[in-house]
Amino acid sequence: MRSAAPAIVLARPQMGENIGAAARVMANFGLSDLRISAPRDGWPNEKADAMAAGGVAVVKSARVTGDFESAISDLTVIYAATARTRDMEKPVLTPRAAMAQARAEIAQGGAPGFVFGAEASGLTNDEVALADAVLSIPVDAACSSLNLAQAVAVTAYEWMAGDPAPGGGEGPVPAPRDELLGLIDQFEEALEAKNYFFPEHRAATMRRNLRAALSRGGLTSQEVRSLRGALKALTRGEGPEGG
Repeated sequence: MRSAAPAIVLARPQMGENIGAAARVMANFGLSDLRISAPRDGWPNEKADAMAAGGVAVVKSARVTGDFESAISDLTVIYAATARTRDMEKPVLTPRAAMAQARAEIAQGGAPGFVFGAEASGLTNDEVALADAVLSIPVDAACSSLNLAQAVAVTAYEWMAGDPAPGGGEGPVPAPRDELLGLIDQFEEALEAKNYFFPEHRAATMRRNLRAALSRGGLTSQEVRSLRGALKALTRGEGPEGG
C-alpha cells in the first residue's frame, strides 16, 4: 500500500544525533517514512533516539538497509538533494516545486522520496544518477552550508505548508525503483558482454550516464517489462516478455 506522504531517505548518515534531529523535524511537519541506508555508526543508535525527542517514533519505525538501492526500491520518483553541479542532465527544483510534484505523484498512486547524503560528502554521483531530479535549496552564497537536519527541515516544511493536491489523476505511475534497477542491471550485463564499457578509465562514467538516462525517463512498469523483453530478444534471440 502506497504511503500518503513522501519518504525521507538518508544515505550513509554519519552521526546518530543528525539522524535523530532529522526524524524530529519530520515529525514536526507530518512525515513519518524514514529510510536509512548504511549508517556509519550502526543501528539502533541511542544518540538518534535521544536527539529525536518528539520524533522518536519516526526513529523506531525507520527502515534501515545496507545499501542505497534497497532503501529506494519501492519509490517511483526520487529527488536528490545536492548543492554541487553534476555532469548530468536532470531537472533542478526547489523544495517547494519538488514537493508540489510529489503531491501530484501521490495523488496518482505513486511513491516519491527525497534523498539526502552523508554530512561530510553529500550524495555520490552514482546515487544522484538514480534520481529523477535534483533538489536544490536556495541559500545565501555567503553562508551556503546546511546541516543534514536543516536540509530535511526546509524540505519537510514544504509538505506541511503546501496546498493539498487534487484528487487522484489518470496519469501513468512510474515503475518502482527496484524494477528500474533490474532493467539497468540487464542493460549493463548485455553491454558488458559486448565490451561496451571501454576504455576502462571511462567505464564508471559510462555506467553512470546509462543509469541517469534510464532513471530520467519516468518509465512505467509495463514499459520496463517491454524493454527487458526487447533486450532479452536482442541478446538471446528469444521472444518478448511482458507484452
